[in-house]
Amino acid sequence: MNFWDKFFEGLGKIPRQIIFLVIGLAVLIPLLFKFTLPLNVLRPVKDVYDFIESLPEGTPVIISCDYSPDVLPECHPMALAIARHMARKKLRIFIITLHPAGAGLALDIYNRVIKEYNLKEREDIVFVGYFPSPTATILSIGEDIRDVFKSDYFGVPFDKIPAFKGVKNYDDIKLSVSISGAGYPEIWMTYANGRYGANVVAGVTAVMAAQLYPYYRSKQFIGILGGMRGAAEYEKLIDAKNLATRGMNSISLANIFMILFVVLGNIAYFYRLKRRRTR
Repeated sequence: MNFWDKFFEGLGKIPRQIIFLVIGLAVLIPLLFKFTLPLNVLRPVKDVYDFIESLPEGTPVIISCDYSPDVLPECHPMALAIARHMARKKLRIFIITLHPAGAGLALDIYNRVIKEYNLKEREDIVFVGYFPSPTATILSIGEDIRDVFKSDYFGVPFDKIPAFKGVKNYDDIKLSVSISGAGYPEIWMTYANGRYGANVVAGVTAVMAAQLYPYYRSKQFIGILGGMRGAAEYEKLIDAKNLATRGMNSISLANIFMILFVVLGNIAYFYRLKRRRTR
């Protein structure tokens, strides 16, 4: 048996424990050490960034955190990235949730952005809490937000919140961002955009993104962030590489090694097959 025979024979007998260890390290190392693999920013994500960049300081905007903890790894980083961008642009941010499990996650976004950018509560940013009827809430915002936002999440009355001054409906609220692992962005699109012509952005899990792209092409969505990749792309645009970027590095590196093992396994298989036939 020559060198190549021994090499490919051994290649086809790599213990599965070694493969699991390599994949595990590929996932773990990017989370422990800072480095970034190449990542192209797709047009639907860039359109969201460009639209927010175009908004003047003080423009009222909504972030609707319509997701639950089970999709946190994909949805929470994109909500945080968009909120950070809005805070940098000094927009007036209204944070709400239409998902019954979303209040704690939305509150986390609210507290983080206030701390990072030294925002003034109820002047620069407002957390208005959870609303149980998505369709009724979205339609009511289109008529008069006073019919919906009676107070903020902490019980401060509408009239004592400076951020609401001069804001009535979607004519004043220039962007609504729905981030969800369910069908909430489509509800926003149907009623906020379809009935009132509001500007709507969707942030969804990776498996949901494909079904929303037709609405993006028809201009019913300003843009779409799809899964952890979409969040990582947005982090790249705002130069705040964080949870999603590290997560994408882990996914990409693990995929590279899985593909490598598949290729090596196939090479070893066909080499041994050819060797048998030549005997």
